[in-house]
Amino acid sequence: MRGYWLAAYTFGQFLDRADSPALKDFFDSEPAVLRRLEASAGFIARSGYDSGEDPKSWGTQVFPKYWQDNGDGWAPSSLSLWTDPEALAAATYHGLHGAAFKRGREWNLPAINWPGYALWWVKSGHRPDWQEAVERHEHLGDHGPSPRAFTFKQLYLPDGTPSKLDSAKVKNLAGTRQHSGEA
Repeated sequence: MRGYWLAAYTFGQFLDRADSPALKDFFDSEPAVLRRLEASAGFIARSGYDSGEDPKSWGTQVFPKYWQDNGDGWAPSSLSLWTDPEALAAATYHGLHGAAFKRGREWNLPAINWPGYALWWVKSGHRPDWQEAVERHEHLGDHGPSPRAFTFKQLYLPDGTPSKLDSAKVKNLAGTRQHSGEA
């Protein structure tokens, strides 16, 4: 959307501590998955983490009220910016990330009592910090989808008008990735 970027915050809870052997495959695949996401059509930027080198963290990382520390002070979460929901959906559900996403039950608790992610529009040039992302995520959990925070199932345009995901565009973007060797 011209003049706007789509912000995306994801939140999960690992089945075990981050240093558990049960999560080795997750952490082994993460660098390649992130590189592919960053190379995706429609990707703008993502926040790093407090403990990481690059990219820089967009503020101090915080977790939503749903978080239950399993003893390591950590939870899998991400904060990124995209051109539109179709680009994000293509990158999320297809290619390397799609394959990892399908294995999510091996690593994460099911998101039954909280939303797994929240989407919202920001003006181009604005980089939301972790606190803003958590506030949007909790708003979605407390009030359901609205122009303030929504999901792929109930999208909104930047002006607040309800919208739907263009599945043909998602398939086209996902097909483009597959043909360029990013399956």
